[in-house]
Amino acid sequence: MKAAFLTSHGSPESVSVGERPMPARAAGEVLVRMRASTVNRVDLYMRDSAAGITHTLPQIMGVDGAGVVEAVDEGEKRLAVGQAVVLHPGIGCQRCEFCLRGQDVLCTSYRILGEQRDGTWAEFVSLPARNVFAQPEGWDPVEAAALGVNHLTAWRMLVTQARLQAHETVLVFGIGGGVSLAALQLAKAMGARVIVTSREASKLDRASVLGADAAIDSSREDIAKAVMALTDGRGVDVVIENVGAAVWGAALKSLVRGGRLVTCGATSGDQPGADLRRMFIRQLQVFGSTLGTLAEFGDLLAFCARAGIRPMIDSRFPLAQAREALARLESGHQFGKLGIVIGGA
Repeated sequence: MKAAFLTSHGSPESVSVGERPMPARAAGEVLVRMRASTVNRVDLYMRDSAAGITHTLPQIMGVDGAGVVEAVDEGEKRLAVGQAVVLHPGIGCQRCEFCLRGQDVLCTSYRILGEQRDGTWAEFVSLPARNVFAQPEGWDPVEAAALGVNHLTAWRMLVTQARLQAHETVLVFGIGGGVSLAALQLAKAMGARVIVTSREASKLDRASVLGADAAIDSSREDIAKAVMALTDGRGVDVVIENVGAAVWGAALKSLVRGGRLVTCGATSGDQPGADLRRMFIRQLQVFGSTLGTLAEFGDLLAFCARAGIRPMIDSRFPLAQAREALARLESGHQFGKLGIVIGGA
């Protein structure tokens, strides 16, 4: 089968597109003929170093995905051959204490497609049936694939970690990126007020069209001061950020007393000043978050279907142009998800 895979690390040439062996479907697994995936920040990390992620080269890339069921176990009741499906990329052991209490995303031997095992930038992938969900009605494959990382991550951040309420105000850093856009869409659908930041005016304008209540140009405004002006000196209830060190101080200063900050990334550095006095005096809460559980993915799919939420797609690339798709993400100019179209879908 055709696939985009890593043969080394450290440069665009580390990614090859060519033939790889078909995956062997084990009992309890579903063989999916892939139709689409998207590009995520971790794909760049895997290309550049993959430091700390156990893997073996050559490694098929791609975390999220959507496709059509090609083969299932006889007697499978929930899934059928030919059914359009979307994939949850995280595979838990189903035996550790975290899996047994429904927190499979904390599994002690968690494996993620495109990281610890072959991923979705391929014509076929095989994974446990519990990780395969019916695709929302009327969605195209790229839209469906986009839910598996960014929207799932934003859902856990907002719903599980921050416990967002409809009357609250959310500050979302770095609008234009996948998680940030997903957080804007989901928070607005939940009834919250949303303030967004970006260094690019064009991204702020597009976010306003999508429903952002206020926008802060971080290239020329002090974020914390702007937030206080927009909230009558109160601050926001929730901060959603995946930037890290460059915005950490502003994020903490933007919170109301007792506010919650949820982080899922550190693209600008992972060792910010903690500002502990502010944290304990104002009783701020800080949560780490990544991906989401199988149950949360089911809830997300149902919510998106009810609310009519569609992921924002920046552009689409055929599988053969995987390098170009990674370069687009690396440039930082995208607004929304970059799709990988597989098999002419």
